[in-house]
Amino acid sequence: MEQQKFIHLLYVPTMACNMQCKYCYLEDNTIDESIEYKAIDTLKYAVDKLKADNIIPFNISLHGGEVTTLSKEDFEELIKFISDYYNENKELLENNNFKVGKPHIKTNLYNLDKHFETIKKYNVSISGSLDLPFSLHNKFRVTKNNESTLQKILQNIQKLSELPNNKKVSATIFKEHFELIDEIINDIKYLDKNTPLDMNDFNFMIGFDYNSNELLTPLTEDEQVEFFKRMHKEFDNTNLDAGVNGAWFNEFGPEYCTNCDNCGEKFFLLEKNGDIYSCVRGQKHKEFYYGNIYKNSVEEIMKTARTKIFDMHNQMPFNDECVNCGYLYLCKTGCPFVKNVYKTNKSYTCKLQQELYKNRNYEQKNNGEAEYDYISKMHPDIMEKYIPQAENDDEISLQSLIEQDSKLKYIYDEKSFILKVDEQEYWLKSQILKNTRDILYITPETNIKLYIRKNMLEEQSLYPQNNSLYIMLLSGDLIKYGDEGRIKQKHVMTHQVFKNVLEQTKSDKEEFYCFDLKNLLFSYRKFISQENPNNIFFTTSDLRDYHYTKQKNNAYYHIKAINLPFQNIEFYYLDMEE
Repeated sequence: MEQQKFIHLLYVPTMACNMQCKYCYLEDNTIDESIEYKAIDTLKYAVDKLKADNIIPFNISLHGGEVTTLSKEDFEELIKFISDYYNENKELLENNNFKVGKPHIKTNLYNLDKHFETIKKYNVSISGSLDLPFSLHNKFRVTKNNESTLQKILQNIQKLSELPNNKKVSATIFKEHFELIDEIINDIKYLDKNTPLDMNDFNFMIGFDYNSNELLTPLTEDEQVEFFKRMHKEFDNTNLDAGVNGAWFNEFGPEYCTNCDNCGEKFFLLEKNGDIYSCVRGQKHKEFYYGNIYKNSVEEIMKTARTKIFDMHNQMPFNDECVNCGYLYLCKTGCPFVKNVYKTNKSYTCKLQQELYKNRNYEQKNNGEAEYDYISKMHPDIMEKYIPQAENDDEISLQSLIEQDSKLKYIYDEKSFILKVDEQEYWLKSQILKNTRDILYITPETNIKLYIRKNMLEEQSLYPQNNSLYIMLLSGDLIKYGDEGRIKQKHVMTHQVFKNVLEQTKSDKEEFYCFDLKNLLFSYRKFISQENPNNIFFTTSDLRDYHYTKQKNNAYYHIKAINLPFQNIEFYYLDMEE
């Protein structure tokens, strides 16, 4: 069975909304036009289809539109399904270190009372949204008839005292809110004192310029930091100390979605019509559309998600400032959606995040390894520039042994193989000598050629015409091999190309033979890993034989070169079409 993958699934059972917030990120899309599919049917179908491909939602939350616009029957049907799902999969999720929660909804709170019975019955947790200060809520968050919503929302918040469930609210801050910061402080104190909300469990979000409405102005980075410091000045060492030092600003800490190398591997938003997007930010944006659960295979959707997020992070050159600050391992350069909107290469809340990391005593990592870990995965084209210095004395001993043996020199030679991927060339090195991981992203359209220096076949062989280029392809998935029960990568194929074939193959490099790998990799694409980087090694058949002879005759070499020592590179194969 293929390895299970766990995802966060946000489900939008309706696009309808009972409000018309002046700065809504969905703009004119808050109308439920999908009558082809019933809300419960799409969710059931999607979960079953995902699980059939070993994709397991560890969290299913309801978003909108506005979920409370659903009928009581449709709402309870969804909540019951999610509750049953958690109960049925409790052991599986807990065994994989996921906390099994209760059904959860994101709501504007305006019609929440309509569903109190179901919310109480299934212990549904609630995340509401409002504007702070209240004076701006009245201005920006209105009904479709342009009527005020604040008093009814406050009344529903009071009714939350009837529910034992977890409930919280959040507020988004733009410059217009920031300019009324004293009012925000007073309204937080009001909610804490006069409502059943636990205001230690509250979230601030920092708004950004994401739609065509120019009603609100984003904060500058310096204003974000000023807002953060003012909240601390007001609430540190008060009854809300835990909130201001915790949940209030957690969205900018490592607990949230941006602490992923590639969020396209973990977070998905599903609409009732089957469309899948990255998240609420990417919803209805074609750049963040992953496919349709009714029309596309799960494999295709997952590959599209991974590829699109990778591409979004590479729209702009990598920012060297992100290496030097020491917090790259936490922020991962920020949200790809906002980076795409702002045409920037780092987080729009960079200074705020650094202030938060310092405030919470997160370690600054400037040793090069943490930075390289991210860069090698998300910016492999420049990873050579950020190679950390090796500190492995064992390499010296192995290197000494290699230097004493002319054939071993060629097994480990760094100038014998070149891999050309489209127009980018990579000098291949032995995996047990190099201190980096080279990871490529390859598609069926990628042109990929291997160049092998001619003397590799001629000078290091007693019978050159019997010698061959020797290619080994390994899947990123693991399997137990041999009497010793070692866990290793699955072998997919070996492929030999003899000298006489290489001699008849055209090469644009005079000292090298050339072999086209494009069709070979394509033919084995269904047998390699989709989740983990795959491995391809190159040597000659004579050098391969000599390596194993040397292992047999020299115990020290056997220990040091127990893993394949040949020149290699790792890759993901992004096959967008079956």
